[in-house]
Amino acid sequence: MKLKKVVINIKQLEQLLEIEFKDPDLLKQALTHASYANEHDSDDNERLEFLGDAVIGLLMGELLFKKGVPTEGEMSKKRAQAVCEEALNQYAQKINLPQYLLLGKGGELSNGRENPSIIADAFEAIFGAVFVEKGLNEAKKLFNRIVVPHLDQVLTIKDHKSTLQELVQTDRRNISYHLESQTGPSHDRIFSVSVRMDDIILGTGKGKSKKEAEQNAAKEALSILAKE
Repeated sequence: MKLKKVVINIKQLEQLLEIEFKDPDLLKQALTHASYANEHDSDDNERLEFLGDAVIGLLMGELLFKKGVPTEGEMSKKRAQAVCEEALNQYAQKINLPQYLLLGKGGELSNGRENPSIIADAFEAIFGAVFVEKGLNEAKKLFNRIVVPHLDQVLTIKDHKSTLQELVQTDRRNISYHLESQTGPSHDRIFSVSVRMDDIILGTGKGKSKKEAEQNAAKEALSILAKE
């Protein structure tokens, strides 16, 4: 299978984001998946994704606080829904983000442009890049433009992790998620995660990202608890 060469139009994406980068390479890095970085000896977007995850989480927490969400538990639940992988994908589709991704041959062949994990990571990485170059105020403006208008839509997403936490909260038990294994190349990894209450395994799950695997582990735990 011959792959079509993809040329990323950074200027076009800047127009969609309504942000002009002094360092366009920073935005390019935010779009760079590990499969591309490995083939071109460049930096991938993992560090920017880590930072962007924190930025989006902070801005979402502030928004829910200002909206007057009454309790910490309710704020946690709504934030989890609003920043989960499925929600991030919905925001990303509004700016046609998949078409701007830089993927290696393996990433293209495995339909990386349709991979929710890759898309969500790049979306977070963009916020990381904006924060690094422009600061929190500019990141907040971007958040208000491309996240806030779709908030009601994503708050209908079912979040199994929050549901499980609520279920065991009354007993003051500790819920934790543990990465059991990860297999496959960088463009097609499969993560296996267990969810535990104290030291008891409640369920396990697999997914193309740790977040997806955690959701599936929580879903299995809820299914098992319901039968009991």
